[in-house]
Amino acid sequence: MSYRKVKLCVEDVQGYNCLLNFHGMDMTRDKLCSLIKKKQSIIEANVDARTTDGYIVRMFCIAFTKKQDDQLKETCYAKSAKGKAIRGKMVSTMAALAGKGDLKTLVKALIAGTTGEEIEREASSIFPIKDCYIRKVKVIKKPKFDVTALMEWHTDDGTDVGASVAPVVAEELVAGSGGRL
Repeated sequence: MSYRKVKLCVEDVQGYNCLLNFHGMDMTRDKLCSLIKKKQSIIEANVDARTTDGYIVRMFCIAFTKKQDDQLKETCYAKSAKGKAIRGKMVSTMAALAGKGDLKTLVKALIAGTTGEEIEREASSIFPIKDCYIRKVKVIKKPKFDVTALMEWHTDDGTDVGASVAPVVAEELVAGSGGRL
């Protein structure tokens, strides 16, 4: 998911270590521009939601209409009533996502990126949509600063989440070939 830009802010400095906190997420401009095309409708929605640990986040969602499988007509515009109904589904899904857990679980869900697919499934009964993404997330309000709550984010449980990398093998150079084989 290289099209996501995550913003972090430094909350506290302890020696040489900076304690970071989630501050927002955005989509890269090239990804957003690659999604926008002619002859389809853009459906956007936003919602202010409160997490269980007191953060208020504003989430923006974007989706595009798509043609039916057997459609001959070139365009696939949605009428305003259908767009309004899809926006309602987007708002309810995003509010439920933010309201069911704390900020840490919300960030994990945003990084996983499955919320857009969930909205697509729910809204497919109203109008067929494609390329549904949580486009942007802003932290509007933070609770009073608590070092112990922030330290819970930065505790290392000792499990290594990365994959092991094979050692680098030294290449043999052939004389007279300029280093290329």
